[in-house]
Amino acid sequence: MILTHKIKNSIFLIFITLLLNGCGIYNFTGGNVGTAKTFQVNYFQNYATQSPGSTFEPGMDRDFTLALQDRILNQSSLDLVNNGNADLLYEGEITEYRISPMSATADQTAAQNRLTVRVKCRFFNNTKEDVDFEQNFSFFYDYDADTQLASIKSEAHEVIFERITQDIFNASLADW
Repeated sequence: MILTHKIKNSIFLIFITLLLNGCGIYNFTGGNVGTAKTFQVNYFQNYATQSPGSTFEPGMDRDFTLALQDRILNQSSLDLVNNGNADLLYEGEITEYRISPMSATADQTAAQNRLTVRVKCRFFNNTKEDVDFEQNFSFFYDYDADTQLASIKSEAHEVIFERITQDIFNASLADW
């Protein structure tokens, strides 16, 4: 009886040890920085007016750059640097800022508008070069057509930036 109890305790301890060791490589964000210690986000220029039908939104370049920096700082252990010597480098441009009608009313007017933002991002990993990429990321925010963009712009930008920065983070650091 005592031998059986010792065997059960031993198996339980082995199981707990394996379980805890197996969880050691995961974190809550899914970010895998490898051997990288630092990152840099170069200023994302606003070239939205170069896309037909797209408009220029002042300050969006600064706001997006800061949002991407904040996302990486909050979801990784990397340190932000601006000296050109970062292990990970993000750069790109805002290529689209467009408002489009999405649905019509019975009298042929827009019932809902969609704000779409598209960003081109280039990612360079100086510690593991086979993961570099250049990719477009976009997201949208729908709102009532009788609402002025100025009244919902902050909320719309927050929603759009949250999604695009998370997508960039996932593409560059999530190893699923």
